[in-house]
Amino acid sequence: MPDRIATTRWTGELMTGSGTVTLVSSGAGRFTFSLPSRAGEPDGQTSPEELVAAAHSACYSMQLSALLTAAGTPPEWIDTTATVSQNQRGEAYLITEIRLVVRAAVPGVDAEAFRRAATKAKDTCPVSVALSATEITLDAELEQAPT
Repeated sequence: MPDRIATTRWTGELMTGSGTVTLVSSGAGRFTFSLPSRAGEPDGQTSPEELVAAAHSACYSMQLSALLTAAGTPPEWIDTTATVSQNQRGEAYLITEIRLVVRAAVPGVDAEAFRRAATKAKDTCPVSVALSATEITLDAELEQAPT
């Protein structure tokens, strides 16, 4: 698989400076961030934690789809929200928790089989594995497919 590349340019000191993250591989965009937008209200900017949340929700959804499809029950849709929490421990600021909430419509699967697949996806998606030092919780519910 090809490598993925993002670059960051930070200008100035931490308290008053700002940065721009560029998604190089895809060319999908440039996103600004700063300490005030990271520690307070986003004010139209992103943060490293939001980018982690985006990566995790995307990776998790793909992994769950792969597992459900391999079991013969491909999903109609999967909606995943990843919430990344950062807290101070001693002098360090750490990502201390990631909460995944997933809702999906999957014809032919019961709630227990869905929860098993959802848990396996949480434990095996590459982003979850990379973030394994962080507590990752899961709230998974199967929803009825529209008829």
